[in-house]
Amino acid sequence: MTRSRVLLPLALVVCGLLGACSLPSLVQPTLPASAATPTSSPATAPAPASSSTPPPSCPDNGRASLRPQGSQPAPGSFAAGTFMKTIYDRGRLVIGVSQDTWLFGYVDPSTNQLQGFDIDIAREVGKAIFGDYNHVELKVTQVANRIPALKNGSVDLVAWAFTANCARWQQIDFSTVYYDSGQTVMVAKNSPYHSLHDLTGKRVCAATGSTSIENLANSPAKPVPVGVPDQSDCLVLLQRGKVDAISTDEALLLGLAAQDPSVHIVGDRFTEEPYALGISQAHPEFVRFVNAVLDRMRADGTWAGIYNKWLGKYGPSASPPPASYRD
Repeated sequence: MTRSRVLLPLALVVCGLLGACSLPSLVQPTLPASAATPTSSPATAPAPASSSTPPPSCPDNGRASLRPQGSQPAPGSFAAGTFMKTIYDRGRLVIGVSQDTWLFGYVDPSTNQLQGFDIDIAREVGKAIFGDYNHVELKVTQVANRIPALKNGSVDLVAWAFTANCARWQQIDFSTVYYDSGQTVMVAKNSPYHSLHDLTGKRVCAATGSTSIENLANSPAKPVPVGVPDQSDCLVLLQRGKVDAISTDEALLLGLAAQDPSVHIVGDRFTEEPYALGISQAHPEFVRFVNAVLDRMRADGTWAGIYNKWLGKYGPSASPPPASYRD
C-alpha cells in the first residue's frame, strides 16, 4: 500500500486541514513514536481482565454498579458535601474522552469539535447537573491514562469505550453498562487471515492499557501483541504493513472500517466488553447519581436516540443493556 493511502488518526487530519489545533479544553497528542516503530508486549501479562470467574466482591462479572437512591434531584439542587454540588459550584463537568475513535469519540473535521456516541451519553450527565449541555469540558485522554486521570481527579468521568471488569473495579468505580461489545479481529481484505486462530506468531495491534492487549497476550492462539497508545494508531500500522491485524472491541473496529474500505472484520467475538462510565471510588454518591441518569435514558428513549444517531447505520437495531446493581 502506498503512503498516499495511509489514513492518519482523525485529530492529525484535522490539524493538517486547519493549520493549527487550538481546541479549547483539549489535549493535543501527536502520532506517537510507537506508531512508527511498534513494540511488542511483554511475553507475560496479567490474566485477562474479562475473566469469566469474578471474585466475590465483583458481582455480575463487573457489570453491577451502585443503585440510585431516592428521586433524582433537580439541576443545581444538590446537598452540600456531594460531588454533584462540587461540580455545580465549579461550573463544569470534566469528561475524559477519545479524540480519534470514530463514531464513539472523535474530532469532526468540518467543525473541529469532539463528538460521538460515548460523548453524547456522558453529556446527559452534564445536563442533569446543570440543566443544559453548556457546562461540559471534554478532555482528551489516552487509553492507558483513563484510570490515572480518575484517581488523580483531573477528570470527573471517563466516557471512552471503557470496559467495566473486575480488575478495574479494584481501582475505580463504574456506572451501569450502557453498551455491549466484544473483541474480534480486523485485517486487510486481501489478507489470508480469517480469525484470531490464524494469527499464531503474527503481529496483532491493540492499545496499551486496554483489555484487548491483555486478551491477546493470554490467547491460546499466541499472536504477538503490538501496543500503541490508541486504537487509531493501529490502523496506520496495518496500512503500512507493520502489523498483520488489529484486535479490539467490535464497536471500535466498525469505526476503523468506516474510515478505510480496504479493511474488514473477521471471526466471531471472543470476549464480552460491557462499556460503562468510569468514576472515582471517592464519590459513590456520584456513581448513584449517574446511574439514575442512565436509568432515565433507558426509559425515556434518550439512549435509543443516541444509538440510532451514531450506530444505527452500522449495526442492527438495539436496546440498552439492562441495569445490574450490587446493592
